[in-house]
Amino acid sequence: MHASINLIWITLLVKLGVAAAVASSLARSTNFKRLLLKSERTGREKLGLVAWICVPLMLGVMVRLRVPNFLAADLSFEATLLLGPSAAMLGGALLAVPAVLHGEFLALPVNVLVAFVFGGLARFAHDDDVWSFSPLIDLSLYRWVRRTVTKPHFDRQIFLLVLLMTVQFGLGWLADFYPRRYFGLHSEQWLIELAICACAPMVVGIPLKVWNAARIEAKLLEQSRLLLEARLDALQRQINPHFLFNTLNSIASLVRTKPELARELIVKLGNILRVLLRDRDAFVPLEEELTFTDDYLDIEVVRFGEKLRVVKEIAEDTLDVAVPSMVLQPLIENSIKHGLEPRINGGTVTLRSRLEGDRLVIEVEDDGVGMEPGGATESPVSGLVREGSGIGMKNVKERMEVLYGDSAQVELVSRPGRGTRVRLVMPV
Repeated sequence: MHASINLIWITLLVKLGVAAAVASSLARSTNFKRLLLKSERTGREKLGLVAWICVPLMLGVMVRLRVPNFLAADLSFEATLLLGPSAAMLGGALLAVPAVLHGEFLALPVNVLVAFVFGGLARFAHDDDVWSFSPLIDLSLYRWVRRTVTKPHFDRQIFLLVLLMTVQFGLGWLADFYPRRYFGLHSEQWLIELAICACAPMVVGIPLKVWNAARIEAKLLEQSRLLLEARLDALQRQINPHFLFNTLNSIASLVRTKPELARELIVKLGNILRVLLRDRDAFVPLEEELTFTDDYLDIEVVRFGEKLRVVKEIAEDTLDVAVPSMVLQPLIENSIKHGLEPRINGGTVTLRSRLEGDRLVIEVEDDGVGMEPGGATESPVSGLVREGSGIGMKNVKERMEVLYGDSAQVELVSRPGRGTRVRLVMPV
């Protein structure tokens, strides 16, 4: 359609703003981002993505039809290109519905044809080519000239850029020939017509840039998650040999003096190793963690006999709460090795658990020799534990930090000659 020069300029500028506003609003929705970034979508998910994009833009077509001289709300052509190969034809048809009802009967076949052409081209394009499409035409041309001069090749992005402008030019002429049957901007002045054609790739590129930022953010979050999982797995693998080394030392001390007892310990160690060799989740119910701890304590009780006593004060409502796997065994081992073993008459290890609001509190306490003055600390996870506290305690600290960050606490309180208490506080 013909319009005044000022109206066309304003329309082109507002179209850019509308495209940015719609793309930014959609990018704030978690459900939309999930559908947009999936590599493979089911039929239902494709329909959902079409609805997310087309419903607000159908309202834009209705605004263009009902509000005089407000032409920028109609982004039917550009939106059809953004929907992807399989959904584009359906989306183009939906976007044409308000126009067809208004008498613009060419809107439906034109949208479907555009969707067919660009959808077919998208099947041969790499995802990175689509996501990296730039609305900055001058930079695209510069990169194209630089790449073509150094290494001649077919550039899909420049091809898409030229094709978009060409199709926009053709649709403008179609609207000029059939002004009541199809809507499109057109001008007899070549500079204005060039601006109209250049606006189409800009309107397509802006949502791609906005959504690509969300795509990159999602990739970074995924990489961070994988990095944390790798670090957690490394910590888990670190504590298993540490536990095994200490337990084998205990068995070695009994091989000559008490061979039958050593044999019994080896059998119990085999049971524990079967558990350790299974794939274990980062979190397990506290009840399962206590069961594993019992197997370890069986070995220690055999070693120490009546010198080692174990007391459990476990609240029933904490048994189903998820805790980091193998978080208690290093603490119990520390209590026995550094707290009770130096004492001739042994002592008691006490395990406690309780809920305090939305936080789980676990305590491992012994009545052993304690720590030297100045060695006890009471701090968040980021600031645990005294020097020389061993691999086990440091491992617990790092795992709590990886899993919970600053939302967990590890407190260590010790009194020389009276024992040590380690207190873990973590969100439920």
